[in-house]
Amino acid sequence: MIKEIIHAHITEVIDKLKLKREREYSVEIPNNTEHGDFSTNCAMILAKDNKKAPKSLAEALIKELKKSKNYKKVELAGPGFINFYLSPSFYQRVFSEIRATGAEYATSDFGKGERVLLEFVSANPTGPLNIVSARAAAFGDTLYRVMRRVGFDPAREFYINDAGNQVDILAESLELRLREIQGDRIGEFPYEAYHGEYVKHLAHKLNATDGIRVFMMTEKDRMERLKDFALSELLEMQRNSLERFDVYFDGWVSEKTLRAEGVVEEVLSYLTEADCTYEKEEAIWFASSKYGDDKDRVLMKSDGSITYFVPDLAYHLTKIQRGFDTLIDIFGPDHHGYVPRIRAAFRAMGYDDEMLEIIYLQQVNLFESGERVKMSKRAGKIVTMDDLVSEVGKDAARYFFIARKANAHLNFDLELALKQNNENPVYYCQYAHARICSIIKKARKDKVWPRSFKKDLVKKLTKPEELAIIQRLADLPELLELIAEYREPHRLATYLEELSAIIHRYYARYQIVSAKSKELSLARLMLLDTTKTVMGIVFDLMGISAPEKM
Repeated sequence: MIKEIIHAHITEVIDKLKLKREREYSVEIPNNTEHGDFSTNCAMILAKDNKKAPKSLAEALIKELKKSKNYKKVELAGPGFINFYLSPSFYQRVFSEIRATGAEYATSDFGKGERVLLEFVSANPTGPLNIVSARAAAFGDTLYRVMRRVGFDPAREFYINDAGNQVDILAESLELRLREIQGDRIGEFPYEAYHGEYVKHLAHKLNATDGIRVFMMTEKDRMERLKDFALSELLEMQRNSLERFDVYFDGWVSEKTLRAEGVVEEVLSYLTEADCTYEKEEAIWFASSKYGDDKDRVLMKSDGSITYFVPDLAYHLTKIQRGFDTLIDIFGPDHHGYVPRIRAAFRAMGYDDEMLEIIYLQQVNLFESGERVKMSKRAGKIVTMDDLVSEVGKDAARYFFIARKANAHLNFDLELALKQNNENPVYYCQYAHARICSIIKKARKDKVWPRSFKKDLVKKLTKPEELAIIQRLADLPELLELIAEYREPHRLATYLEELSAIIHRYYARYQIVSAKSKELSLARLMLLDTTKTVMGIVFDLMGISAPEKM
């Protein structure tokens, strides 16, 4: 907000001086606070076009900029930077605008209604969701919330891989456990089978209803029954886990359904019509190397079965057919080889492959007592999303997953997530909010809280910490637009920690409510009340609760 105001004022002065402004310049916060509150490179950027030395152009601009009451000081620095030192009255006017906006603060039309489909999690329905899926859930859902707030039209979707070899193995694993329950000696459980306790649980549940009848079926019918039962139960388990994590999907798309609807055949037909397939060794190949892939890909094997790439491509085709402008897939690090072939197929079928965007989330390493926890779905050693949420709570889990960049490995420290002190960043931020709520509650109890705050109270907010809080509040609209544009939800955690640090310092240094100055007390209460609203917005975007007491 403040950057935009300063940028608009600079543009106004440039136009007034009849200078050319064909190139874009920036307004930034200097790394060194001694260089002002904000700084611009406009004189250096525009100097050449205006046939002036950067310093000379900067001096001309400064002469006009100084006329504004927004700045205590405007000065030349270095080769032509212009540094701005803002006046308290400027911050005060900005604060009044923030407070007037209320719960709608930091909403915008930045996204201009662009339809974006976010696909994330999409875990195989062969077991409970693990912590890798939890990271994807937290990241994808937070990005969705931010994009919606700044004017995009996003949707969340879960792709169910309910066809293929992994489902056959799941059904076979369930049958073996069911036979065990009914007294058969299985011997050593196959390595490739799913060993988790959840398979035993499924077997007991199925046995309680129609365990005997299952073995009266033909082998084909029995396998279909086992698949349908296991998939139904596990998908419901995953759905419940996600809802417990405060993640909801607008759509659940089944690979099995897509196959039944003939979308797979439609894709094969499209690729054939585009003259980019050929036969070799009794298999059908996609000439993807012609479209940027590193090698050609098999579409249909010699036995007539299709590769997993075909239904995945068919699914992406439905996304386009449903009218989405941008497709964002959030994948784990093991999907890097997948992207070139999808992009190649887009090009082959005449679609803009730039509409497809892939975000890779790096691996999650869980640490307990300084030791890394090893996980394996096949071996049955799983740390599930439910386990993690039960251990550290939804808020800590979501915060820790969001706080790291997507392309950075995440070492999740269970002990840190459980700490009830300032070492734990989520506790630190939530405590800042709870502290504000406590102050407000006491002010209401002591009847200091007014029916409404007078606008003139804002003039009492002049302390450095008060102006710093206002500046951080004012940063939020631009921050959300940057998060949406660059897909970087981790910036929310950084913002919240920085704002919380200022609040804690402010509380430690100043008495908020003082009998000596009623107006100053009310002004500070008004500042904290507005800060509480903004913090609540950020917590909600992260899917984290904003506690009123701790």
